[in-house]
Parts: sequence; C-alpha cells; structure tokens
Amino acid sequence: MQIKESSKEYDVCIVGSGAGGGMAAHELTQAGLDVLMLEAGGWFDSQDFAMFTWPYESPRRGASTPEQPFGEFDACFGGWDIEGEPYSTTPGTTFNWFRGRMLGGRTNHWGRISLRFGPDDFKSKSKDGLGDDWPITYDEISPYYDKVDRMIGVFGTNEDMPNEPGGIYMKPPEPRCYEHLIKDTCDTMDIPVIPSRLSIITESHNGRPACHYCGQCNRSCATHSNFSSPSVLLPPGLRSGKLEIINNAMVREVTYSNGKATGVSYVNKVDAQEYKVRAKVVILAASACESARLLLNSKSSDFPDGLANSSGVVGKYLMDSTGTSVAGLIPGMMDMPAHNEDGVGGMHLYIPWWLDNSKLDFPRGYHVEMWGGRGMPGYGFMGGIQNYNAMFQDGPKRSGGYGKGLKDDYRRYYGSVVGFSGRGEGIAYEDNYCEIDPNGVDKWGIPTLRFNYNWSDHEYNQVKHMQITLRSIIDEMGGHLLWDMPSKEDGYGITNPGQIIHEVGTTRMGDDPDTSVLNKYCQAHDVDNLFVVDGGSFVSQPHKNPTWTILALSMRASEYIVDQKNKGNL
Repeated sequence: MQIKESSKEYDVCIVGSGAGGGMAAHELTQAGLDVLMLEAGGWFDSQDFAMFTWPYESPRRGASTPEQPFGEFDACFGGWDIEGEPYSTTPGTTFNWFRGRMLGGRTNHWGRISLRFGPDDFKSKSKDGLGDDWPITYDEISPYYDKVDRMIGVFGTNEDMPNEPGGIYMKPPEPRCYEHLIKDTCDTMDIPVIPSRLSIITESHNGRPACHYCGQCNRSCATHSNFSSPSVLLPPGLRSGKLEIINNAMVREVTYSNGKATGVSYVNKVDAQEYKVRAKVVILAASACESARLLLNSKSSDFPDGLANSSGVVGKYLMDSTGTSVAGLIPGMMDMPAHNEDGVGGMHLYIPWWLDNSKLDFPRGYHVEMWGGRGMPGYGFMGGIQNYNAMFQDGPKRSGGYGKGLKDDYRRYYGSVVGFSGRGEGIAYEDNYCEIDPNGVDKWGIPTLRFNYNWSDHEYNQVKHMQITLRSIIDEMGGHLLWDMPSKEDGYGITNPGQIIHEVGTTRMGDDPDTSVLNKYCQAHDVDNLFVVDGGSFVSQPHKNPTWTILALSMRASEYIVDQKNKGNL
C-alpha cells in the first residue's frame, strides 16, 4: 500500500478529541501553536442532534441501537462492541471496553459528574500500603482544578469534608421530590447527602447560556450549557485558525527516529489509504487503553516492546471503577400528583464517601449516585411493572397485565421507584493489563488488544458493603426492594471490569523510569517529545469520576509543553 506523507510539519499532533485531547488543543492553540488533531470517529455537532425529539416520534421509542447502546437518543456513538474493531480477553477474565467513535469521544456520553481527587487520593499507599503514591500532590494539581472550574463551569457546594475538596461552584439546582425524601432518610442514618458537582452551568458563563432544565443532557446540548469537548474546548481552537481536525483517522502507530517521536501514521477510514503526518510534539489522548495500544504497536529497534516502554509497564496497572446498583419501590411516592421535576440531566444530590476504611474490611471508598422520578416515558419504561403488585402482601389492588388495570398501575407507580448506584475505587494491580493480541487485527489490519482483569477480595467486600448500605436506605424509606441481594458467588452484584467506563492507568506516571511510563508532567521518560494526557497517566483511580482530573492534568501538561518549547527543549 502506498503511504501518503504530508509535507507540513505541525508544532503538535494530538490523537483523540475528548477531555484530554480537547483541553490540550484549547491550551496549545491559545498559546499560538499549530495543532493537528486526529479523531477516529466522525464529525459531531450537538445542534444537529435529537435534543427535543419525543420517544413516540421514533419507531424504536428510544431503544438502543448497535452504535448507541444507551439508547438511540444518547449522543455518544460507539459502544463496547464496534463492528470491525474487535478485542479479546485472556481465559477466565473479563473486560468490557467502551469506545466513543465521534468528535469529542466520550465527553458526549458521561454524566458530567465533576469531582476533584482529594489529598489522600494522591498518597493512598502511604495511608494503607496498597498500590503506589502519585508523584504529585493535591496542592500541585489544585490550581489547575481551579482553572478548569473557571473555564468550563461546574455547580455544587463547598462542604469542608475530608478528602472531598470543594471548588469554584455555581449555585446547584433544587433537589427533586424523591431526592428530598432520600436526604431526609439518610439524615436519620448519619449518611451525608450533598448537592452534586456537575459540569452543567446554572448561570450564563463564557458566552454559554445557563441550563434551561430540559433534563436531556445525555442527548448532548444544543445550547452548550453542559460540558463536552466539541461544545467548550474545540471551538476556540478552530476560531483561532491554529487547529486542524481530521476525522475518521484510525491511528496505526507513532513514528519514531533518532530518539524522537516524528509524527503519526493513520488509516483514513473513508478511503482506506494510509497517511503519515509529521509533528515536533506528539500527544496521545485516545483513551487509556487506545493510547497503550498505539504505544505497544509502535515498535522499533530502540523499542522492540513498544514505544516509550523500556519499563515494560505500558498496558499494566489497568483500573476501572467498581459498581453495583440497588432499586426499590417507595409506597409513600405512589399515586403522586403531577409535580415539577425540572432540572439537569442528572442527579441533583449524591452521597460522598463518609466512612473510615480502617474500621472496614476493604481499603478504599465509594460514592453513591441516585436516580428516580418521573422521567420521559420511552422504550422499556417501568419494565417489570407486572411484578409490582406482588410486593405488597395484601396489595392495594391486584390486576393483570392488560387494559385498564395495567394503565391504572402505570399511573399508581409512576415516579415511585428510586435507585442507587455505588461507584468505588479498585486497587491498581500489575497483573490487570491490556496487551497486543498476537492473533487479532481490526478491519484496517492494526493489531488489537487483549485484556486480563480480575477483581480482588478488596473490591468484592467493598461492593458487598454498597449493597447492604443501599438496601438499608430503601428499607428505612419504607420501600420494597426490586431484586434480592446478590450472592457471594455472583460477586455481590459487582459490574464487569470496564462497564463503568472509567478505565485508567495503562501509562502511569512516576519519578522512576524503571517502574513508570510518564513523568509528573505526562511526558514519556524515554521520548521527551511524547506526551499522554488521557487517563493512562493515573496511578490510582479513586471513586471520583476521572474526567475533571484528566482535564486538569492535560492543562498542566500543555502549560509545560509551551514552557519547554519556549526554552528550546522541545
């Protein structure tokens, strides 16, 4: 195959357009650098999406599609299974790898939960002896969290809770009816419930209008009131004339010569031709596992095991958040009159971690997300309603699954179910990893990944605690649980690794080049003009969602790149 080489040399080539790539593009173009961004998916503009389409307007009523596993109105195109892009697992292990194939990547999917890591999160080994400490502290990253807060906008409250640092917040929305009920119950149980911290603006900010409370944030936002990379980070770069974006670019490898990254080779998914671009600095932001794949596939005589992999650590210490869910029917919320539930497309309250792990049989914490209310009816709406009456020993009314009785049940139970989802920290283990599958290639002939991942007793005990705690809240609310407590043999209901879509850690940072891939500025130890600014740099994955830390670290790395270029070091 003839490879088409570009004659232009860019200051920077960024692979990936999500949180890390978008922030790098924003910062570097504002500093005057000439940036090329390569994105494996197609173009996306939130203003062209089905933000206000009613489910009844679609024959599928909002059901999922192969490209949209969270429903046809979900703005993220991709999923765990993508045609032509296989991956595998080692025998006896499980990992589900979610990929967003579109401009902005998974910033078009996430719930905008924007939590800072706390001081203890960067020094967890010093606290409990497990995993490793980061080479940076909270005090070093805190100024960048502040800058991200100011740039993007986030609502919340400062609560002065240990290891749950506050930020620069807009006023949060008022809790909904069921959230008030949950908080009242948790107050009696000494479980803290506080306003969420979501990157959805509740007041006009940097030219973006305040959220209008349509509650459809999963559909992206035509007014750009919630955060995604295409809404907030990429437009300034495009307006500057310093950012060029090439879509449908499936990157094969980072090219390398004489100790330096020289650019990137990619396959154009439209014409199936291979192209090479040149750059003085290469930044990988393709997601933790995809960036590890690119490094492992970038082999040379200097790096026979993959670029920047003299440590042998690339792909290792893979982590994802733990997760499990509990739901219950609350009789006190049955037969409720229609009431105002305006708000953002997510929870208005959440439960931060509140206990002392030294008194528990697991080492790291979790937070709890809550859901419920009178959502827009669509495909699967109130699934299992035929079983609700059986939860009452005498039953307010027995009915079948048809006609007027079923309609009456929908009216009776609409909005009476509440749910909780725990999200916890898993420990970083060297033998949880991704590697190149010796027998696998994708449709473009690029070697694919193979995963090896197992939860430990630490994670199983943590999820057991989640289940017991969340069930006790529903009991205290006078509710009826919708399913039985999962058994030990079922892992207490723990999600498969990868299902929470928080995978990080495959190109970890550290001070020692023998045990880490990157330094504390996300710069490769082995190749000084190569950076990784997605979640791959993480040394641990606290229970907090990773996006805000990806943004802060990418901003910090970009500042360092500009400084080093000005000094003639890059």
